[in-house]
Amino acid sequence: MSGGKMLRQIHFWILAALTTVLLSGCGSEYLVLNPKGPVAETQYNLIIISTILCAVIIVPVLALTAFIVYRYRDKPDNKAPYKPEWAHNTALEAIWWGIPVVIIAILGYFTVRDTYVLKESPNKEVAPMTVQVTALDWKWMFTYPEQNIATVNHLEIPVGVPVHFQISAEAPMNSFWVPSLGGQVYAMAGMATELYLQADEPGEYAGFSSNFSGEKFAHMQFKVVAKPKEEFDQWVKEVKGTSPAMTKEDYNELKKQGLSEKKLYSAFPEGLFEEIVQRYSHGHDMDHVMKKQPAPTGDKSKETSQETQQSTDMSNMHGMDHSSMKH
Repeated sequence: MSGGKMLRQIHFWILAALTTVLLSGCGSEYLVLNPKGPVAETQYNLIIISTILCAVIIVPVLALTAFIVYRYRDKPDNKAPYKPEWAHNTALEAIWWGIPVVIIAILGYFTVRDTYVLKESPNKEVAPMTVQVTALDWKWMFTYPEQNIATVNHLEIPVGVPVHFQISAEAPMNSFWVPSLGGQVYAMAGMATELYLQADEPGEYAGFSSNFSGEKFAHMQFKVVAKPKEEFDQWVKEVKGTSPAMTKEDYNELKKQGLSEKKLYSAFPEGLFEEIVQRYSHGHDMDHVMKKQPAPTGDKSKETSQETQQSTDMSNMHGMDHSSMKH
């Protein structure tokens, strides 16, 4: 065996050994490819469609490349024809331009369709719950405006209920990501971005910071606990009954650079999230994100309460009319 061939084989086995070692650190569960909710399911389907459409181009190109390298390799007895003056071929031009155009059009259709779907609540029959997310250095703060509780590096949500996340930052730009439930969305100071997620089954899901934001950003991890609605309500009661209330001083300590353990608060300063957003918004209108969510089509209780309120308003108006006529 020649020295050059032996050296190439040594290189091959070294690379194979390094690949084995590196891949051994990969877990058996790929979070992005194991969706646990309707948002993640939609994105997973889009990934599969995109992969198939890309493979339609990539696989034939790689196969043709290998064939051409082999067929037209330089050797003395190679009988492949040599045509340096090869003429224009309309049929081939139509193939290698037409197929990619068609594939891009198909991929564009599915991408646009799913993008608009993901901007809305995944479940129109259930009222979404709002959770406000604030990225700090280097921790995540979650405030629940409807329950009036707050948590740090810990998030609990009810199963089967869409969660409307309002996301901002009082720190360098970051990215909020729960791979098992959906894709990432950026958290930016002075802006409020939004994201809908929903867990279809109870469990614990990993949350991450997926954007470099400083020395210890890799430690900006949190746990998402999805549990049945009754258990979630019980958890809220426990937090309100056993945890301290967050003060402005507590928040000022939280926003300082540094890591933090899991924290629970039975209350938080009113309008804290809105204040954080407006502090750096420079007059930008964020009402399109922070507005109240409409009642779901299947929520009869809210429809009834709205009708009752309308009746009360009408009665008050009639009373005012009679009163005006008497005067």
